[in-house]
Amino acid sequence: MKKLKLLLLTAVVISLQSCCYYGGCNDDDIGDPFFNETDYTAIVMDRASFETSVELLSPRAIINSGKIYVIADLLIINEVNEGFHIFLNSDPTNPSPLNFITAPGSSDVSVKNDVLYINHAVDLIAVSYNASLAQLSVTKRIRNIFPSLLSPDGFYHFGGEDQIVVNWILTPQP
Repeated sequence: MKKLKLLLLTAVVISLQSCCYYGGCNDDDIGDPFFNETDYTAIVMDRASFETSVELLSPRAIINSGKIYVIADLLIINEVNEGFHIFLNSDPTNPSPLNFITAPGSSDVSVKNDVLYINHAVDLIAVSYNASLAQLSVTKRIRNIFPSLLSPDGFYHFGGEDQIVVNWILTPQP
């Protein structure tokens, strides 16, 4: 029994050692994931500008659509990391644009009792929206409930504490 255990241990050690011995492990290829260069540039806002960035604007064209929601007579389409298009959907064959809600860094919304709950980058906000009066107000904000937005290739932005990442754009290569 002792010989079997010794033989098994020797086989495991030899097989694990062979992974790096034959060139499978090159320490120069392994970088630090926190300090590697990304192919993207972070779009950041300072906290004060970020908190006043939620606005109700006139309709605009959809460029990069995300999730789509149908709530009562409204159709809500996310413009990824920019905000939400609001359409009157009383005639589903021909929805008519009402407004655009800017919410930098947003990608999701939930609606309950006529209140829109939006992930506003790292914050969760509750928004009261009245379509008939074209009015919008942020009624509640819970700061730093979500993690910072990662670049599409998986990296964090290391900026100041006051900086909020709201989007990433591909850095032009020389």
